Amino acid sequence: MDFTVDPTTGIVRTRFIPAAHHIGFTGIAHGGILATVFDEAMVWAASWQGKRFCVCGELTVRFRREAVIGNRLTIEARISNPRPRLIQTSAAAHDGDGHLIAESTGKYIPMSTERHFQMVESFLRDPATEITASALRAAK
Repeated sequence: MDFTVDPTTGIVRTRFIPAAHHIGFTGIAHGGILATVFDEAMVWAASWQGKRFCVCGELTVRFRREAVIGNRLTIEARISNPRPRLIQTSAAAHDGDGHLIAESTGKYIPMSTERHFQMVESFLRDPATEITASALRAAK
């Protein structure tokens, strides 16, 4: 998945199209897949906020409508409470018609400085990730 971060607002966005191998019930994406997408978007929002990789401490998802296989979803994640040791986030998934499919909240814990830099060094050298990697390498 490709995630973009608005450097001004810190909002993380991605698009996701549930495929046949994501089926939970006939024609509907499994809720665990949506939870995974939310976790990825929110961890990037939390990591960008503090310029340090984070791990999830708590994740809650509320499902509002079916996520239909083959229909594109737009996911946005943002920081709701930026504290130094616990970053709270929220996210929402909308379908192409603007309907709210699901929403999520999470609590993320920044990694130690040493572990953070191990993660940054594991990035593949790729022009598509270099801006993010550079910003995270500069973290203290």
